[in-house]
Amino acid sequence: MTKPSIPRSIPELMNNVDAIAGLTLGEIATQFDFAIPKNLLKEKGWSGQLIEYALGASAGSKPVPDFEHLGIELKTLPIGYNGKPLETTYVTVVPLTDVTGLRWEESVVKHKLNHVLWLPILAQRDIPPMDRTIGCGFLWRPNQHEEALLRRDWEEQMELIALGKVNDVSGHLGEVMQIRPKAANSKALTDAIGPDGKIIKTLPRGFYLKTQFTTTILANQFSI
Repeated sequence: MTKPSIPRSIPELMNNVDAIAGLTLGEIATQFDFAIPKNLLKEKGWSGQLIEYALGASAGSKPVPDFEHLGIELKTLPIGYNGKPLETTYVTVVPLTDVTGLRWEESVVKHKLNHVLWLPILAQRDIPPMDRTIGCGFLWRPNQHEEALLRRDWEEQMELIALGKVNDVSGHLGEVMQIRPKAANSKALTDAIGPDGKIIKTLPRGFYLKTQFTTTILANQFSI
């Protein structure tokens, strides 16, 4: 089958979402002749890449929403048999330098989470990756309360980074969004602001939505 085209409107995007609902990852990969890795344990991002491909996402690794022209970010959400998220949701990389004066309104996090296409995947650990089933995708925008929570978590943790306290930031901070290391290995270091304002080396960090937050999003959508 030919490569899916980039959806030009939200209705077109949602038609594509509805078309893959109920299919397994294996069925989608076969349908679009998408390469299947031999070892998915080493290719944890494969399912997300497959869904992006199947739906015609265009942003790639750029710090913009996946469907850039629609302003919509795609987030796959692995869920268990109980319908609850199995893990935190990665949002974007954390800036660790040149953060002075950075405001929530201009942040990549806000732009990414301003309008999200959530796509649940039944991914209980005992289900082989190829047999994991796509659920019903839905669009979400943070309401005033949700955005206030996200903004507070972002501002409090980014202030620590700006003050050179990156090593004080851990996954325990944040009510709905945490910052934690995101690196292939301990040697993948990057620049950050140190305690005395000088540049130090540290692990890259990522923003992650906590599971209780995404659980609430799902519950509000499906009245769980």
